[in-house]
Amino acid sequence: MAMTINTNVNSLTAQRNAATNQSSLSTSIARLSSGLRVNSAKDDAAGLAIATRMDAQARGMTVAIRNANDGISMLQTAESGMQTVSDMLQRMR
Repeated sequence: MAMTINTNVNSLTAQRNAATNQSSLSTSIARLSSGLRVNSAKDDAAGLAIATRMDAQARGMTVAIRNANDGISMLQTAESGMQTVSDMLQRMR
């Protein structure tokens, strides 16, 4: 019993080209949907490192601003309490 293997080179080439096109399409859709120029290190390694560092700095600044606003609110609350105590002392006089 002889075994015969048939190959269709044109079909294999078309399949490889379709896979390549699908990969390119997936990359393009990922870039469009994220709105970022650099999505991964393979796009631009140095650009990704810079963007990641800048993003971390921006998040740190956001936290610092929130902390400063919380401190201002705390001081305003303390000032209000001291004003109330001062008013009570004025009435007691």
